[in-house]
Amino acid sequence: MKRMMADQAMVRKLSACETMGSATVICTDKTGTLTLNQMKVTQFWLGQESIEEDRSNIIDPTVLELLYQGVGLNTTGSVCKPIPGSIPEFSGSPTEKAILSWAVLGLGLDMEKLKQKYSILHVETFNSEKKRSGVSIRRKADETTNVHWKGAAEIIVSMCSQYYETNGVIRSMDEYQRSRIETIIQGMAASSLRCIAFAHKQVSREEMEHDDDDSGKTHQRITEDGLTLLGIVGLKDPCRPGVKKAVEACQSAGVDIKMITGDNIFTAKAIATECGILGPDYNEESGEAIEGIQFRNYTPEERMEKLDKIKVMARSSPFDKLLMVQCLKQKGEVVAVTGDGTNDALALKEADIGLSMGIQGTEVAKESSDIVILDDNFSSVATVLRWGRCVYNNIQKFIQFQLTVNVAALVINFIAAVSAGEVPLTAVQLLWVNLIMDTLGALALATDRPTKELMTKPPVGRTEPLITNIMWRNLLAQALYQIVILLILQFRGESIFNVHARVNDTLIFNTFVLCQVFNEFNARKMEKQNVFQGILQNKLFMGIVGITIILQVVMVEFLKKFADTERLELWQWGVCVLLAAFSWPIAWFVKLIPVSDKPFFSYLTNVKQAICRKKHSSYRHGTASAIR
Repeated sequence: MKRMMADQAMVRKLSACETMGSATVICTDKTGTLTLNQMKVTQFWLGQESIEEDRSNIIDPTVLELLYQGVGLNTTGSVCKPIPGSIPEFSGSPTEKAILSWAVLGLGLDMEKLKQKYSILHVETFNSEKKRSGVSIRRKADETTNVHWKGAAEIIVSMCSQYYETNGVIRSMDEYQRSRIETIIQGMAASSLRCIAFAHKQVSREEMEHDDDDSGKTHQRITEDGLTLLGIVGLKDPCRPGVKKAVEACQSAGVDIKMITGDNIFTAKAIATECGILGPDYNEESGEAIEGIQFRNYTPEERMEKLDKIKVMARSSPFDKLLMVQCLKQKGEVVAVTGDGTNDALALKEADIGLSMGIQGTEVAKESSDIVILDDNFSSVATVLRWGRCVYNNIQKFIQFQLTVNVAALVINFIAAVSAGEVPLTAVQLLWVNLIMDTLGALALATDRPTKELMTKPPVGRTEPLITNIMWRNLLAQALYQIVILLILQFRGESIFNVHARVNDTLIFNTFVLCQVFNEFNARKMEKQNVFQGILQNKLFMGIVGITIILQVVMVEFLKKFADTERLELWQWGVCVLLAAFSWPIAWFVKLIPVSDKPFFSYLTNVKQAICRKKHSSYRHGTASAIR
């Protein structure tokens, strides 16, 4: 956990570490995770004309005043000047800050004067379902009332029947004009811009809509139709540096990346292509990029069928994200989900691994998650994946090492007890082996750092066995060697080395412990033959091996009564070390043996089924050939 903190990941639930190592799909947000979340207005369209940054003076004063109202009063952000005449400071969400900055610095908006001239009657806060926010305002001078809407460009345009031109002329928005404006929005979105539109309508007091709630109270509702389009802004949110490499690293590790965003489909596709989520050969008919409403409207069968193809889901709601997670889990995938909003809490809870954002994330999202990404960066998500695989791999190393110790000790003592009536390894010695191997061995093998090789393997998945065929091959080979050597020492050691029984028992105990020390090196690399690669970088491993050897020398040479041992001569120590060191060449040769991906015990099942088929065949036909 401490090491992961240094890599910008705060683990809230320990079990999430190894679960992340098994992740097969990562569902990620766009804004702030794949992108920097540093918005800036780079384009502004008034009607069908693009207004350059230095040409705002050509806008008619009436239109400009309406834009001031739509930007300055329909916002959750604020503008503050600490000292009169100083550069204004903007607060709020990155989108609100970018729009306010553009209006104040580019269009000459004065927030103080604006608020003095108008009073706010009613506010419709931004809704992730509707993708828009609204406000109704009254001018104090003449009591005229205006309604302003701001939100996703295509949604706001669909609510409009007219649009303003730069000279203040209002044009009717027929189908042809509407399609041209929609083409402008698509062009902006294809350039990775987030498109926000502003619209207004002047209403009389009689036109104000009202709703009655269950308690009988009347609530004002803001008009949503017959609006006049004021303008469209395009906000650029650049991709984070290094995010493409992180996406490629996850994909090469066999992990599928799905981008789920509330943005326009064209913006989403542009960012996904820039990040490497959508390939250069992407085409519209592939079904890789869809909208949330499409996914929602699929039948359950269609959803499961198209799930693997989907790479991008745009204009999605929190429910769509939750539905995606549920479908992926139903398919047997191990799902990691990133989220920063309160609405993401359900998806974060539902996922196998919930990853919340440390900077933009709400407290509700953080509480619902398993791991907090402190810098909101997708590269840190890839780092967490690498750490997860490292933890899972280290657990496997220790299990292989521990099972070798247990299998060898059990078989040796069992055979010796049955055949000779006495055991070579006493209870104290076995306790000693368990203490040094369980505690020190676990520390040595569980502290290896992540390597690049971990990200070249396919994910483990939900149904894969913890003990793989590679582990069975390694541990059975080492256990078999230890059993053979120690049984030879048990039954022939006294005559081979010309020593009495107590010294022979000490030789067995010492050889057994040293075998585990040498096998600890083998356990570092389950597949690679070079077990010493990177060993000097893990100083803790080398320190623990040294401490284990020192404690064993103390046990044999100085704690004779406690451990039931005899002091060994130098040549006897040499014999013990030589016999234990043979585990290295054995491990080298054993790793040349290829293994199948099928679980080890499936072989036994297959053999059993074959025998049953043969028996069944012999019963039916009664022939000698069938019996053979």
